[in-house]
Amino acid sequence: MFEDLRDLYQEVIFDHNRNPRNFRVIENADRKVEGFNPLCGDRLTLFLTLDHDVITDASFQGSGCAISTASVSLMTGIIQGKTIAEAEKLFTTFHDMTTGKEEEIQLEAVGKLAVLAGVREFPARVKCATLAWHTLDAALNNSGNSISTE
Repeated sequence: MFEDLRDLYQEVIFDHNRNPRNFRVIENADRKVEGFNPLCGDRLTLFLTLDHDVITDASFQGSGCAISTASVSLMTGIIQGKTIAEAEKLFTTFHDMTTGKEEEIQLEAVGKLAVLAGVREFPARVKCATLAWHTLDAALNNSGNSISTE
């Protein structure tokens, strides 16, 4: 059973890497932040459009490893329609899940993001999975135009 689940998770990651969702530029984005992971070489630019405190559109451009690309692809889809507060809560939950701070993973709280829970077993890959989320956090807080995982 566990092997089947791991295979499914790997397939979702590979699918989002091969066919990333929301891979485009939003020309008049309200927020634009660049993220860089020097350890792996992952680079992305995150674009957000807001209507008051609701994320109405999210997209990205960049390149990275399969985990980084899958993470940002999944993230941009999940945050659309969420308020800034809801997206910040997702950031905290995802960060705790991938870094191992949260032992009991509430899969319903993270939905499709659960496919990335396994990175906690590979500390070198955690920054790959969380780059998009740290970039999102910077964009939500309007705290700059670039971030690094180092």
